[in-house]
Amino acid sequence: MSAPHEFSRRWLLGALLAGAALPACANAPERSKRPMARTSPASVAAAPRAAASSPGAAALIEAARLGGRVSCAVVDMRSGVLLEAVAPHEPQPPASVAKAVTALYALDRLGEGHRFATRLIATGPVSGGRIAGDLVLSGTGDPTLTTDALGDLAAALKARGVQGITGRFLVHGAALPQLPLIDPEQPEHVGYNPAISGLNLNYNRVHFQWSRAQGGWAVRMDARADRFVPDVRMARMRVVDRDRPVYTYSTSGTVEDWTVASRALGNGGSRWLPVRRPDLYAGEVFQTLARAQGIALPDAQAVGRISGGAVLAEVTSPPLRTVARDMLRWSTNLTAEVLGLSASGESGLTVSGARMAEWAAGHYGMQAAFVNHSGLGVGSRATAAGMARALAQAGAGPLRPILRDFTMRDAQGREMRNHPLKVAAKTGTLNFVSGLGGYVTTPGGRDLAFAIFAADLPRRAGLAATERERPAGGREWTGRARGMQSRLLERWAAVF
Repeated sequence: MSAPHEFSRRWLLGALLAGAALPACANAPERSKRPMARTSPASVAAAPRAAASSPGAAALIEAARLGGRVSCAVVDMRSGVLLEAVAPHEPQPPASVAKAVTALYALDRLGEGHRFATRLIATGPVSGGRIAGDLVLSGTGDPTLTTDALGDLAAALKARGVQGITGRFLVHGAALPQLPLIDPEQPEHVGYNPAISGLNLNYNRVHFQWSRAQGGWAVRMDARADRFVPDVRMARMRVVDRDRPVYTYSTSGTVEDWTVASRALGNGGSRWLPVRRPDLYAGEVFQTLARAQGIALPDAQAVGRISGGAVLAEVTSPPLRTVARDMLRWSTNLTAEVLGLSASGESGLTVSGARMAEWAAGHYGMQAAFVNHSGLGVGSRATAAGMARALAQAGAGPLRPILRDFTMRDAQGREMRNHPLKVAAKTGTLNFVSGLGGYVTTPGGRDLAFAIFAADLPRRAGLAATERERPAGGREWTGRARGMQSRLLERWAAVF
C-alpha cells in the first residue's frame, strides 16, 4: 500500500475494484445500481468515466445486506451540486447525526462563547459564619457539571467564611424543563437516556459498583469524579435472587430504588445508571461535599423559582464551542438536549425539536422532523439529500473543525487505522439504525459533503424489551453498515 502522502485517485479506485466482489442477489434489488438520474442539467454533475468500472453506490448498498431502507447523497461543497444519490429523499431516522444540526443551531442561537453557570446564591447576608436566610444551588443547564466542580463550589463557600445557614438549602433546576428521560422506548437502566434539568450532574448518572462479599454482595452507589467519590443515598440498590430482568426501577418521591439480578453480576463490576431527579441528586452530593468543608446544610429541597439574592460562588462550563465539540466527539445525549432546549427556550423536547427543524429549513432549506436534539430513538426523520446539502452550506462555518475524524472500516466493520482517506463526520447508531454525515476531501482536493442513513425499522420494532440493549445480530448489522459507509466514501473519493 502506498504511504498516506502518496495516496492517489488511481490507488483508491484500484483498491475499490479489487475488493468489490459482490454476493449474488436472489431477488432483483429495489434500487437501481446506477447513480440517481439528475433532475435537471444544473442539479447533478456527470460522473467521470471511471464510475462505469467501479461498483455503483446502489451495488455497494446491496452488498451490505442490511435489509430495511438505505439512502445516501454526496454533494460538491463549492457548487452545491448533487453528485450521486440513492433514495435521497427517503425520510430516515438520523440517530446521532442529528447532533450535527444541534451543534449548528446552538452555536448560531447562543454564540460560540456562551457558558453555562452553576451558582450558590444566598437570600440573606453572611453574619457570624452563617447565612441569615436560604442557600440556593442554582443551575442554568450546564451539561458538563461534575462532582469535582461541586467540590470547588463548596471550597469557595468555605472561603467566604460560611459555616452554616439559618434557612433552607434549596436546589433550583427550573432554568430548563425538568424531564425524567429523553426517549421512553429505551431500556430504563441505560445511562445514555438520562433525565434533563437546569441542574445536571455527572451527565445525570450515578455509579453502581458491586463485589462479592461474605454471604452475598457488597454494593455501592456513588457520584464519583476524579477528586471526590461521595456516596449517594437518594439512589439505592438491592440485589435480588433472580435471572431476569437484570434491573428494575421504581421511585417514591425523593428516593430512586433499583434492584439487580444476582445471577447477572458475576464476580464484580460497575456501571453508570441514570438518575431521574438530577436536582436532588446534585443537592445531596453538594451537601456531602459541604460537610467535608465543615459547612452544615440541611437536606436539599427543590424549588421552581428564585427571586433575588447574592451570588457567593459560581463555576462555569467551557465555552459552547468546546462543549459542542465534545458532544460531537462523545455523542453525549444530555449535552445535545441541553443545547437544543437552551437555544429554543421551549418547555418540551418535541416542540423544541420542531423549532430546530424550522431553523434548519430557514437557514439551509433542510426539510426534517426532529422530536428531540440528540437523535435518540426513531421518532426524528431527515433525508440524505437534505442533510448533505445542509452540511455543504455549513461547511465554511464552525461545524467542520469540531467534527471528529471518522475511522474507515473494512467490510465487517473493523477499524482501518492507517487508511489514507481522511473524513470528518458524525456517526449515529441505534439498534438496526446507522447514520453518518460529514465531509471528505478527495485526493484531488475536492471537498464533498455527504450523508448515509440505514434503518431496518421492522427488525428493530420486533425486539422485545429485554433485547434492546444487546439484540441478537445487532453488532454484526452495525459492522456491515459501517463497512458500507467506508466503501461509499472510497467510491466518492475515487470517482469524483
